[in-house]
Amino acid sequence: MRWFIGASRLVALAAALGVTATLIGRCAEPGPALAQPAPQEKSPGRVESFTPPAPERVVPTSRAEIAYSFAPIVKKAQPAVVNVFASRVERMPANPLLDDPIFRRFFGEGGGMPGRNMAQSLGSGVIVDQGGLVVTNNHVIEGMTDVKVALADKREIPAKILLRDPRTDLAVLKLTEGSNFPTMELGDSDALEVGDLTLAIGNPFGVGQTVTQGIISALARTHVGITDYGFFIQTDAAINPGNSGGPLVDMNGRVVGINSAIFSKSGGSVGIGFAIPVNMVKSVIAAAKGGGKLVKRPWMGASLQGLSQEIADGLGLDRPTGALLADVDPKGPTAEAGLKRGDVIISVDGQPADDPEAVGYRLGTKPLGGQATLGVLRGGKKIAAQIRLAPAPETPPRDEVKLKGRSPFTGATVVNISPAVIEEMSVQGATNGVVVAEIEDGSYAQQLNLQRGDVVLEVNDQKVDSTRELEKVTAGRAYYWKITLSRGGQVFTTVIGG
Repeated sequence: MRWFIGASRLVALAAALGVTATLIGRCAEPGPALAQPAPQEKSPGRVESFTPPAPERVVPTSRAEIAYSFAPIVKKAQPAVVNVFASRVERMPANPLLDDPIFRRFFGEGGGMPGRNMAQSLGSGVIVDQGGLVVTNNHVIEGMTDVKVALADKREIPAKILLRDPRTDLAVLKLTEGSNFPTMELGDSDALEVGDLTLAIGNPFGVGQTVTQGIISALARTHVGITDYGFFIQTDAAINPGNSGGPLVDMNGRVVGINSAIFSKSGGSVGIGFAIPVNMVKSVIAAAKGGGKLVKRPWMGASLQGLSQEIADGLGLDRPTGALLADVDPKGPTAEAGLKRGDVIISVDGQPADDPEAVGYRLGTKPLGGQATLGVLRGGKKIAAQIRLAPAPETPPRDEVKLKGRSPFTGATVVNISPAVIEEMSVQGATNGVVVAEIEDGSYAQQLNLQRGDVVLEVNDQKVDSTRELEKVTAGRAYYWKITLSRGGQVFTTVIGG
């Protein structure tokens, strides 16, 4: 069984850790050769052998005589690494559908009363701007309302959430007090090579700021299933719960990735950790600095499919790499560039794209405006296509509605579906209906497990094409609710009592 665990999902410290450390020192450089006494003749014709004494071991007298140290890099990087503490007070309001005399008779007067619960999360982060911008993982602060940041100098400063980007599992915070904070320079993740040395800095298990060292084990790791942009740096530097949001640092003291998840069966590090490349992080920082609440990225207007060996053989390709255009929106940038179904994208601006995740990542790091060059295989020939880098259109408008009344959707905020909404919420397999955008804590919609990104297709056998239609059909009471939803590309129907 494979477990991919957000590295701050678990914050409890094990009661005892058995550690055996072996220190291996390096002897001083050898001195001049010892003078050896001449062999002594003990008897005529016989010479006694001589064994020189072992060289004396001495304490190293300089840093050069000791194994290489990463201390200078740590001193440069560590002041900008922070601990992130997030919390939320959960209020559980009374269920309006259960707050009736019969319910109170069996469960008591307190059965429908509000309750309180404190949810907490712990992770790491890195300051990337002197004004106090902090990058961390979205799952560290997901659903949280109160955030505090502890700096390396022990100061604790409140922070507000500027931007959440669930598609990349990144978030940007802003420290609300102070200025001229220590920062870490952003590197270039495309310049990394397998075998490069790296450091991971963070707060594993809440024990305090910790540094671990390893190498880049692999690049462009896809099919990991952690985020929509599955294109990760893999490292064997120890990453554990609590490291989430902390930086992966190169030997120049620059951020090259944000540590996000581990492959583990035990919950602890087994030497397989994943970091979001810093080139993707840069686009999220730019959106936050621009005052945006969402990260807008280039829209292809096409769906991509991975290549199997059978598909590659059918297309006359010598190997199954690239992304097959499975469907093309006639009004999208891909169609404008002259591409069509059956074309295979193999590169973006000269950088290889071996699968759909790589194409999505390469385009996702591009700023809006201008063009990108796609390397394409068509009929066994390589061609180049210029694609316009434009955001997905919001047509029709969202027309956001928060549903009230006494239906299963009470407490849900819904929007009209559009290419922009599909991109933003990672909607799969649906092009019509109404999308659930937000769910109020403690609402009936939450209790029935409605989720952000669900697409409402029908209610009581009535097709739903707009938010106003859904508001109208759920305004009254009903003996039952027959609901057809699309979730993750799967369509299902359920019946709920009224």
